[in-house]
Amino acid sequence: MSDKRGEGIATYKIEEVANKVGLTKRTLRYYEELGLIPPPDRSEGGFRLYSDHHVERLNKIITARDVLGFSLQELQHYAAMMEDYSNVRERLKHTDGEEERLRKLEEVEQLVAEQIGMIDRKLEKMEKVRSELLLVQNRVADAKRQALGRLGLGQDQIDNQE
Repeated sequence: MSDKRGEGIATYKIEEVANKVGLTKRTLRYYEELGLIPPPDRSEGGFRLYSDHHVERLNKIITARDVLGFSLQELQHYAAMMEDYSNVRERLKHTDGEEERLRKLEEVEQLVAEQIGMIDRKLEKMEKVRSELLLVQNRVADAKRQALGRLGLGQDQIDNQE
């Protein structure tokens, strides 16, 4: 970790960020190319200098990818919504009039609703896959019981096999 040009802002080289978030340097560069993270500042030598903001955003993206199973396209949409939310939230801090404040709050409300909608759609798909797997599991258990029955095993022996 270094101090950005003596300004007191923590910066990290690509290797440090890769280790912090558990990605490869190649993946970090790819995520930057896709727009999942904003381009980091560069050192005088041209090296990427990431901030805590980058690390935080990467952790959110990794969570969306791993926990929710978001595709790269969904991650791009999610990252864009996070950026929009952040921008609206920042503008909201500097809003004086109540009507303007209400309009910005409605923007935030819409952005959050979109994120929840994305998650709900993903959960619906996951529930469908889960239901299909449970159906297969039940069919396998039924077939197993029938096979054991054909082998002449009694019900108590069948129960012990499960």
